[in-house]
Amino acid sequence: MPKTIYYTASSLDGFIADPDDSLAWLLSRDIDEDGLMNFAGFRATIGAAAMGATTYLWVQSNDPDGWDATLPSWVFTHRALIPALGVTLTSDAVRAVHAEMTDAAAGRDVWVIGGGDLAGQFLDEGLLDEIWVQYAPVMLGAGAPLLPRRTELRLEEAGRNRDFLVARYAVVR
Repeated sequence: MPKTIYYTASSLDGFIADPDDSLAWLLSRDIDEDGLMNFAGFRATIGAAAMGATTYLWVQSNDPDGWDATLPSWVFTHRALIPALGVTLTSDAVRAVHAEMTDAAAGRDVWVIGGGDLAGQFLDEGLLDEIWVQYAPVMLGAGAPLLPRRTELRLEEAGRNRDFLVARYAVVR
């Protein structure tokens, strides 16, 4: 059965971006692209994605290849943005859009990219199944929180991928 998964990286003190919404602290770290809980292996299971406006704008500004048009994606925003190919802009609640995303995923999983509050909205609606976190060896002290909600999780898998402590958790309902 397809899952809805929040797959992200975090500082050890629980931030997914620094106070300037930068990920420079993350991109300088050593990771084995074929190692435990690697992105390519995860991405191969994904059929649709959801992200907030800040994440979308960061990808548009920092990824030279732009957004992956082969991955049907929804950007949850109230801003006037220009959608990339394959991207749907929405201001609807996550519950209203989740069924459409699941249909587009065609039996594959749905990826909640970020931010943490958007993942929290999926969690609030009982739609989030797993959280995969790659913990980088850095403390930011402030920034965008990993998941600004209280929730119970069950550790399913953990290990090391070079600089990163990686963990996969199931959401306990």
